[in-house]
This record gives sequence, structure tokens and C-alpha cells, in this order.
Amino acid sequence: MIIDTDTMISITEANQNFSRVTKLVDEHGTAVILKNNVPRYLVIDFGKAEKEKTASTEDVLAISERLIRQNMEAYEVLAK
Repeated sequence: MIIDTDTMISITEANQNFSRVTKLVDEHGTAVILKNNVPRYLVIDFGKAEKEKTASTEDVLAISERLIRQNMEAYEVLAK
């Protein structure tokens, strides 16, 4: 995952000024909260989360085709 440094905020600042976190999310779509200078939490716009939750049809088809190729031998045995 690529993290925009403009969206990073320390956990201390997030605790003291949560409205800044929400402003970052409104402007950039996400905010990354750092704990001990390491990305620890991701705050994401709810609408974006709903969109990310569902896989696109193309993704599902690509995964299905890959699984069929990987397990073709087993499918052939089961078909007998």
C-alpha cells in the first residue's frame, strides 16, 4: 500500500485533535495514524470502504480461472 505522507498523523495528535483526522479523510479519502512512528491504523471514508468491500467481476473471473487452471487435474478426476 502506498501511503501519502500528507495523510499521516501521530496517535497523540489524533487523540487530542480528532477533527484533524476527519479533515484529512475528507480531503484525501484516508488518514494513517502512527504509533511509535510506525503506521498502525487506517481511517477510511465509509463510502470508500463500502466500494472496496466488493470485488469487481473481473477480479472474481480472474481468480476463478486461476483456480481452475491450478486444479484442472483434480477436476478431471472428479468428472470421471
